[in-house]
Amino acid sequence: MTEHNYESGENVPSRQRRRFAGISSRAYEHPADRSALVALRKLSGFDTVFRTLSGLLPERSLRLLFLSDSVRVSDAQFVHLNDMLRDACYILDLEKVPPMYVSQDPQPNAMCIGLDEPIIVVTTGLVELLDEEEMRAVIGHEVGHALSGHAVYRTILLFLTNIALKVAWIPLGNVAIMAIVTALREWFRKSELSADRAGLLVGQDLRASMRGLMKIAGGNHLHEMNVDAFLAQADEYEKGGDLRDSVLKILNLLPRSHPFTTVRAAELKKWSESRDYQRIMDGHYPRRDEDKDTSVTDSFRQSAAHYADAVRTSKDPLMKLVGDIAGGAGDLGGRLRDKFTGQGGGAAGKGGATGDSPGSARPDEPRDPEGPEPTGN
Repeated sequence: MTEHNYESGENVPSRQRRRFAGISSRAYEHPADRSALVALRKLSGFDTVFRTLSGLLPERSLRLLFLSDSVRVSDAQFVHLNDMLRDACYILDLEKVPPMYVSQDPQPNAMCIGLDEPIIVVTTGLVELLDEEEMRAVIGHEVGHALSGHAVYRTILLFLTNIALKVAWIPLGNVAIMAIVTALREWFRKSELSADRAGLLVGQDLRASMRGLMKIAGGNHLHEMNVDAFLAQADEYEKGGDLRDSVLKILNLLPRSHPFTTVRAAELKKWSESRDYQRIMDGHYPRRDEDKDTSVTDSFRQSAAHYADAVRTSKDPLMKLVGDIAGGAGDLGGRLRDKFTGQGGGAAGKGGATGDSPGSARPDEPRDPEGPEPTGN
């Protein structure tokens, strides 16, 4: 049986969704996220030590706070959310259903926190904003965080960061701390892309996932918004402007723990069209009982390959310049000057050279790589 999608006039998937028995979180994790998690999981006793130290963290206080000042989802309260939570855990084969709370907050938000055991919190602003299918994807997103162990590792790394802050008086300490925080936030952002994929595996309705992201960006005015136009914004953001805009994008992104919403939508759509996603839907995916045999080296190699492919295929002016340089393009000074000034056509040098001579690539055109095309994530 299907339900009607009032936004698009299409039918949404039946409640009998595909279940992924024994699925490993490696199946949906972004390569950069996966490599970090695989490495941490290989450190024997790492989790145990920090769970022992959990008393140093405000986790117990947070649990008591949500228990005392929020509404716990159950068979008696927010029953429809409880059904979605259990359904998400069933689809991703998460044995222990994490507690979930609804917290009074007009800001649409959801999070998965906790070191000893994860808990999920959604705000009233989010519950009131999203329809059932959109909310299902969000709950799947948070269950994906729990299955990946993001709640554990995020808390651990935040703990380590707090320790680093206490030694900021050491010479060059601030530089080292900023490097740690920057790397941590980059991983956070990639873990959000992983969880978006988990949300799609749970909801199995791409347009619902897109609508949810669109509403988070623009509010509850769905009749005024369009998914295709929203995705076009992401494309315009990526390829628009000159090198100055590329630098501003980086500066805008650095303090954020989440990728920009249009970028998340575009990344999720790209993954939904990939061979990896289709293989999962066909029942071919990494299993949890194989996690212990996963190679750290292979995971880092896949992550490096992903970043190299991202640079090669990016439409961003800075990434295209990096790709040109890596591909052996010359006249670096002229290219930097043109990119910063927005000319982009290659400055004429002595003798009227335009930069379009054989063997060189225009700064606004990607160089064709050698070798076979990559298969994606």
